[in-house]
Parts: sequence; C-alpha cells; structure tokens
Amino acid sequence: MEKIKEVLEILEEHYGDMGCALNFKSPFELLVATMLSAQTTDVTVNKATAVLFEKYNTPEDFAALKPEELEPYIKTCGFYKTKAQNIINASRKILTDFNGKVPKRLEDLTSLPGVGRKTANVVLSNAFGVDAIAVDTHVFRVSNRIGLAHADNVEDTEMQLMENIPKEYWSRAHHWLIWHGRKVCTARRPKCEICPVNRLCNYYEELNKSKKTSEE
Repeated sequence: MEKIKEVLEILEEHYGDMGCALNFKSPFELLVATMLSAQTTDVTVNKATAVLFEKYNTPEDFAALKPEELEPYIKTCGFYKTKAQNIINASRKILTDFNGKVPKRLEDLTSLPGVGRKTANVVLSNAFGVDAIAVDTHVFRVSNRIGLAHADNVEDTEMQLMENIPKEYWSRAHHWLIWHGRKVCTARRPKCEICPVNRLCNYYEELNKSKKTSEE
C-alpha cells in the first residue's frame, strides 16, 4: 500500500488539477458525450458535440429523433449508426423510466441502452460528484503497467483499483491515470525514461531486466 500511496502522490503532483476532457453543460450532455467517446478521442467528440448540442441537448430532443437525423452529426465519432440508435433509445428510456432525468445510481445508468460501467462511472463521478473509477483504455493500461492492479479485463481492474485506492481518491485518481496515459504512458512507445513514477513501475522494472538480459 505504501507504493500505491506514493504513486498517487506523484500523479497528483503532476495532474492534480486536470479533470474530464469532455465538454458538457448538463449530466445528459455528459452521458451523450461519453457514449460517443467509445473507440474515439475526446477531441473528436468535442468537435462533434459543439455542433450537436447547439441544436439538441435534452432527452426530449434526442427521443424525438430518427437515427438518420442524428447520424450526420456524429459520423466522425465511429460506429455512429450503433451510437445513434443507443443514444435515442437511452433518451427514450430516461423519459419513460426516470422522469426525464439522468439517473444517479450505477444500476439505473447501466440499464440504459449502450451504457456500460465505464460510461456510468464517468457520469456518476463528473456530473454528480460520486466517488467512482471509470476504467477506459488508458486507466486499464496504466494501472496494470504500474502495478496498481493486476487484471486481464476492465471489470477486474475496476474492482482491484477500488480495493487498492482509498475511496476519496477514486474520481481524482481516475483522471490522473487517464492524463498520464495520454501524456507519458502511451500505448505505443511509452516515455518511460521521463516518467515520474518509473522507479515504482512494474512495467519499467521488467523492461530494464529484459535490457540487462539481452546485453549479457
């Protein structure tokens, strides 16, 4: 636990003020933006929603749409046909089951079409201030490389991070891991030499061992 505490302190020092990179003005806008963010970048989503939310920004707006009306706005976000249908269906369910309000419970959020635990946790944390860890590709990669988790899938990673990280750090640590994954611990060619947590990182330790073995 001492290692985890030290890692968190270092990450906080470097990314303490950095939060959600998605632009939103309401819990519903964040829900839509997060649904769009699957398999694409936040920058791409923000460009799309800047135009989209000018015209449609409530569950009522989206529930009244046909997929072919929504698709042109989100085409750049990838898998746009599936995303359009899910967003429309989720909007309709919010109206019928939750009185037009984005629900504040994980089990209710994940009952919405196209909403998994990651999306639900992003909304809970950033829209409602609930302590939560959303495991996206960055969080999964970085936490398992460093050794904050040791898991083969995102759900086990989430459970291990919740166990290993104090609850009051969950939401902030989620952002720190994401930003570290974007800036330093990238999927390809991670910048290990300049990484502020490299001396505590399992991945870096194994990398050095491999180098030494190959040099002998």
